Amino acid sequence: MKRAIITLILTTIIVTTSFAQTKDDMKTFDSAFAHTVYFWFKDPDNQANRVRFETSLKTFLKNSKFAKTNFIGTPPVATRGVVDGSFTYSLIVTFESAEAQEGYQTEEAHLTFIEECKDLWQKVIVYDSFGIKE
Repeated sequence: MKRAIITLILTTIIVTTSFAQTKDDMKTFDSAFAHTVYFWFKDPDNQANRVRFETSLKTFLKNSKFAKTNFIGTPPVATRGVVDGSFTYSLIVTFESAEAQEGYQTEEAHLTFIEECKDLWQKVIVYDSFGIKE
């Protein structure tokens, strides 16, 4: 019986840790400056447009000289009244400084993404914020 319990505990530990991210897999979130963008598409159900947008956005972020970390998301099914799920995509990008974010605004990779995809969206809202000091 003890052997079965020990085996079960070891198996649980192995399975649990095999799905965990390692430090090598994770990028460090830079809390100095966050740039959050919400996109509302003209035709949010058009799958070809979604693929075009995601491909262009991922290429842009891969080639950005300024973006430290990024998160691309879509809205979940809202279960609470305070959740706004009306957008098509969200993007969160972090920077080491406000100056780095300014550089990102004019870099070729960013401008190419805008040119390739600006016809897809009807509305874009941006929230920029500084991280609070600890």
